[in-house]
Amino acid sequence: MSSLQDQLLGAGLVDKKKAKSISRQKKKQKNVQRRSKEDVVSEAQLLAQQTREKKLVKDRELNQKRKEEADRKAIAAQIIQLINLNKLNRQGGEIDFNFTDGSTIKKLLVTQEISKQLARGRLCVAKLGEAYEIVPKPVADKVRERDEAVIVVYNQLNVEGSDSGSEGDDDHYAQFEIPDDLMW
Repeated sequence: MSSLQDQLLGAGLVDKKKAKSISRQKKKQKNVQRRSKEDVVSEAQLLAQQTREKKLVKDRELNQKRKEEADRKAIAAQIIQLINLNKLNRQGGEIDFNFTDGSTIKKLLVTQEISKQLARGRLCVAKLGEAYEIVPKPVADKVRERDEAVIVVYNQLNVEGSDSGSEGDDDHYAQFEIPDDLMW
């Protein structure tokens, strides 16, 4: 098999002098490319590099989304664990405690003591799936740091920050008679 140059010479399209000058130019060009410090990059290499860069950007975005989803799942698991470990036992509850969840009114059966503590803001109501649990205020604060929508009832303490003002009110209203059939 002969080279293209030999074939062109045989066909008479190129003379020997012209063929030698072309081969010398090719050799010079190869030497210059080899010795030059600049890399000659072809279009195919540029396209391949651009494709790699696009793929890297896409992979980073995908990894970021996966990380955010994993973080959301971890936070949800923390909330569930906090509520399950710290929920109060409501067995023996006789009093209805009414509260709103969005636009619906819900009620829980609680004891008298739990009802008072809910009203004073020492206890809070948290939504766990479709159920509602009663948790202490410090636990509710931790849950609210993670997701505020989970805490349904979060009563604030008095402006003074203590119950001393309500004791004075209780003394004042002690003189009035409360009917037996009235439930608070």
